[in-house]
Amino acid sequence: MADDVAKTEDQAFRLAVRYGLSVIAAAAVVCAIATVWAANRNACATADTRLCDDPAKIAVLFGPGLILLAGGIGAFVHTYQRWRDGRSWRAWQGAGWFLFILMTAYLAIGAGSFTN
Repeated sequence: MADDVAKTEDQAFRLAVRYGLSVIAAAAVVCAIATVWAANRNACATADTRLCDDPAKIAVLFGPGLILLAGGIGAFVHTYQRWRDGRSWRAWQGAGWFLFILMTAYLAIGAGSFTN
């Protein structure tokens, strides 16, 4: 019985980690795409920096931020569903909080680019 519980906990942990890493990878891809888009715009063609104006900064800031927000909400929804069904849920709650903290840190650091 104890082995079954430990096996279920390990499986839930692996799924939650895989989910969190997938969300982070998606946010990184969106960040890369937004950065390439921002750098190749006509408005930024002659600028010294890739993020030369507010639309470019907003795209790079809020694109990945929204992906991390949606991923955190999704992890918390999964947490509730697993809790309601009596299954292991703690790893999913950890994934949700990790994604929310990562989103907050990303937005806080990125918001510094708006102060000139």
